[in-house]
Amino acid sequence: MNTADITADDLIALVRAYNPKTNENQIRLAYEYGQQMHEGQFRHSGEPYFTHPVSVAAILTEQQLDDATIITALLHDTIEDTKASYSSVDEKFGHDVAELVDGVTKLTNLQLNSNETKQAENFRKLFMAMSKDLRVILVKLADRLHNMRTIKSMRPDKQIQKARETMDIYAPLAGRMGMQWMREELEDLAFRVLNPEGRQSIIRRFITLQRETGDVIQRITGDMRHELEKAGIEAEVFGRAKKPYSIWRKMQEKQQSFSRLSDIYGFRVITTSEDECYRALGTIHRRWRAVPGRFKDYISQPKTNGYRSIHTTVSGRDGKRVEVQIRTRQMHDVAESGVAAHWSYRDGVRSRNPFAVDPVKWVAQLTEQLDLEEDHEDFLEAVKLEMYADQVFCFTPKGEVVKLPRGATPIDFAYAIHTRIGSACVGAKIDGMRVPLWTRVKNGQSIEIITAQGQTPQATWLDIATTGKAKTAIRRSLRELDRARFVSLGRELARSAFEQMNKSATEKVLRTAARNLRLSSAEELLAQLGSAELTGQEVVQAVYPNLRPKPGEHVDRKRAVVGLEAGQSFDRSPCCQALPGERIVGITFRGQGVKIHTIDCERLSHYEDQPERWLDLRWHDGPHPAIYGATLDLTIGNGAGVLGRICTLIGQSSANIADLEFLDRKPDFYRLLIYVELRDIAHLHSLIPMLEAESEVAEISRYRNPDLFKAGTKDA
Repeated sequence: MNTADITADDLIALVRAYNPKTNENQIRLAYEYGQQMHEGQFRHSGEPYFTHPVSVAAILTEQQLDDATIITALLHDTIEDTKASYSSVDEKFGHDVAELVDGVTKLTNLQLNSNETKQAENFRKLFMAMSKDLRVILVKLADRLHNMRTIKSMRPDKQIQKARETMDIYAPLAGRMGMQWMREELEDLAFRVLNPEGRQSIIRRFITLQRETGDVIQRITGDMRHELEKAGIEAEVFGRAKKPYSIWRKMQEKQQSFSRLSDIYGFRVITTSEDECYRALGTIHRRWRAVPGRFKDYISQPKTNGYRSIHTTVSGRDGKRVEVQIRTRQMHDVAESGVAAHWSYRDGVRSRNPFAVDPVKWVAQLTEQLDLEEDHEDFLEAVKLEMYADQVFCFTPKGEVVKLPRGATPIDFAYAIHTRIGSACVGAKIDGMRVPLWTRVKNGQSIEIITAQGQTPQATWLDIATTGKAKTAIRRSLRELDRARFVSLGRELARSAFEQMNKSATEKVLRTAARNLRLSSAEELLAQLGSAELTGQEVVQAVYPNLRPKPGEHVDRKRAVVGLEAGQSFDRSPCCQALPGERIVGITFRGQGVKIHTIDCERLSHYEDQPERWLDLRWHDGPHPAIYGATLDLTIGNGAGVLGRICTLIGQSSANIADLEFLDRKPDFYRLLIYVELRDIAHLHSLIPMLEAESEVAEISRYRNPDLFKAGTKDA
């Protein structure tokens, strides 16, 4: 039937075919109301606009959906594009329909293909709409499907935008919801726009293949029916060629030409019972050779969207492979409708399909970890992981099943059991053998997680984990650990900053500072202070705005570094000669206190595998005395008075020369090291340009030697 010609009677007939108890009057009223509201509006193709909502409703009748969803389809653009209002829809068709129409309207207004930050925010709204009522997404998917079927009437740039959005968002969403037929059609319609030459080339090859080999589908279908009848199994058999986009994707993934692809045909066997599924499997495997590694049993281990089926790939005598899916009629209904099977009707009543998934539970499971992600990029990654995930099934030592996406690791398994188990994980055993945490788990394996008290997630786990749930939990733990460390460091910085002004950093003082700086709490203030987003001086000024350091008063050398434990001594490591104002870390040495390094010091690579020895440190805010040595590497012209002028310039900049060493003497130049005592890194940055300006200075740089250590400083 041409959807442009669907009358109210036609639509009611489509609904009555699966739901004889439908409320015909309400559907007719919605049809007439929608037609009236869209009067005078036209599509890009020139057709009356109302043909679109009617077509969307017709698509939803194919999924045998309830009256409320069909009525919503007829009215889904009225609030957005006509004089109709939420209250008028509510009054005429009830609160349920009004909420659904409003939900579809809000989804229509989302621009899901914009920049990442906006896209993440829109995805959040999309999942929020799903969590209220999944039928909103079902109408939106049908709306998108009809728009893609009629996309040729749109501008070329608009076609590409809609096709890309369909390929990236709506097609995988339909697949995740179990509506595989819709995913395939959406992908293929988008493929037709994005790569018409690629699609045509595959269709041409199909035609050539059919000319060479005859009707493969009809031949194999007949063979399968014959074998099943011989075995006394009552079953329907359907065959089809895979969609052009599906074949194109396989060619890209496997980097194979069309002629080398094996499973371009798929067959479905629909049986009367679960037992018959396994009998049919045995019959097919006896007749055709099974391809190793291509067997999946989604009947005993269903997907989260309710999908159940046995998948196997077999090859014939000519070596050509075909994929076979075996399932019961009820399983097939769920495979076709996915989560939508929950609303499907049969013979006027909601179908009691035991395999249909409760949409509320499904959405809760899907959005559980997505709600926790704060970072937009991480959220998008988690969404895509969830939408595209294929599954493997593993077992706990007690035999309970855990579902994971393909490519998952023991880390994902641990977090799937419980966040506490994941965070405390130190190792894993697969089928009784100890394995590294980056091992990829496989179907049917038994996994045991080894935990230890005091263990915390490692940053490297983010590269190992593949599930959104695991990645989210790891990031959250790392953020909390960082925050705890920053708060601790911030408390020490605050104490030191207030002491310098002869004040105390009491809780009340810190709360006052936080309030004056418009921060949510004293803890947030300390975290920002510890992470260098605030300075100690800014915190002091927030409470005592008129308090300033006394002229000439310097930070005491013994209290110059913040973050040390009570009684812990420190020394600057000579390899990098850290100066106040630079980012620093400390490395602990037994019996020698702490050695201070700049954050970019090459020597730190020696301690990468000893994280317990690292300390987060920071220089004290405020003016430091000019007692911190740094070495300058100079190449100067060999002329009368040159070295004297350089020493004078250094003295004029309030720096003291503590040592001087000639590295190379040539007739026309000298290369030397000058050890100068400075206040901080800013002092060094002002001194170097001053010396660079001297005409006889050919080259100047800060000298660092990662191999230079003071006597007695041994790695301990």
